Amino acid sequence: MRKLWLKKNEDRRIRAGHLWVFSNEVDTQKSPLADFAPGEEATLCDARGASLGSVCLNPASLICARLHARQAETPLDAPLLRQRLSQALDLRQRLFPAPWYRLCHGEGDFLPGLVIDRYGRHCTLQLSTAGMESRKELIAQCLDDLIAPASLLFDNDLAMRGLEGLSRESQSRGELPQRLEVPENGCRFFAPCATGQKTGWFYDQRLNRRELARYACDADVLDIFCYAGGFGVTAAAAGAKSVTFLDASPQALALARENAAVNVPGLAEKGAVETICGDAFHQLNELYEAGRRFSLISLDPPAFIKRRKDAAQGLAAYRKINALALRLLTPGGVLASSSCSHHLPAEALRGCVAQAAARRGLHARLLFTGGQGPDHPVHAAMPETAYLKCFIAQVG
Repeated sequence: MRKLWLKKNEDRRIRAGHLWVFSNEVDTQKSPLADFAPGEEATLCDARGASLGSVCLNPASLICARLHARQAETPLDAPLLRQRLSQALDLRQRLFPAPWYRLCHGEGDFLPGLVIDRYGRHCTLQLSTAGMESRKELIAQCLDDLIAPASLLFDNDLAMRGLEGLSRESQSRGELPQRLEVPENGCRFFAPCATGQKTGWFYDQRLNRRELARYACDADVLDIFCYAGGFGVTAAAAGAKSVTFLDASPQALALARENAAVNVPGLAEKGAVETICGDAFHQLNELYEAGRRFSLISLDPPAFIKRRKDAAQGLAAYRKINALALRLLTPGGVLASSSCSHHLPAEALRGCVAQAAARRGLHARLLFTGGQGPDHPVHAAMPETAYLKCFIAQVG
């Protein structure tokens, strides 16, 4: 195994526990990046030659190496993959009574570049690095040994794969289910398998959906950026009086309506389930002008800040969408505001809610501060892995 050398004083973050090596931190005189093949293993060394661990490289990427072990000369091979996946599986089995969860969460499970969501006997995988892509067969074999899935979907349509120089065409093994069935918080949801957002379902919001449902009794609910209706349906099942789903995707809205009918059939029969298709910024203005008001609102937008350089523009978008949502609340209503942008600090999102309330002469009191569920573990030395924020606030 060859050595990858760091420049002087570029080892501090790694020694503190971080797993990423950036290309501008590498001493390319001692270890030219172009000499390494994508997915190749190496021993990472500081400027004095002391070992920092073992990495997988991709010389074409800004993040040119990712640690998979703190020991030198440690290959990312079948035994190590099996050990890490077995540890990840053990944690999930302690957390959840049934096999519906994120089985592997990249750096949080010390397997950078690998995400696996489990849906009963089906798994959807995202391999976002050259190192993991070159070990795809080993990963599949480990899953066969550990849980024997009936089907695998390699969801490759990821921007990260493009940055790594990898194909973005998805692949599959076994007969894929036409759609996924997901039990969660006492409800039963249907979601797309091969054509859905991300890996098909957002397990990371499971606990936040359950928390919001505590305020649902007799509420008129607005679920903004609803996807398959996770927040709105959970609230409806907890006793909401009506639920309105808002999304730009007709497919998502059809699923949300179906999920509402499956879980709360009486609500749909009473005509208390509504879907609105269109741009959220525009539609929230339309609802306000029409005099519509809601006592419980979930706001769960896509990441408005995907790159650090977009932070200012993205923050402005978060401020605007929170202001638009908040003015639709009835006095004393409850707003759940979420962000999945890891570039947006939690304090900034809290500020968006506070500022939106203050501009209307109102106070927002926080009832709950949440993040991603425990099947999306945060690496303690990597703030980048703590991406999800959720604030539930009463406004009045």
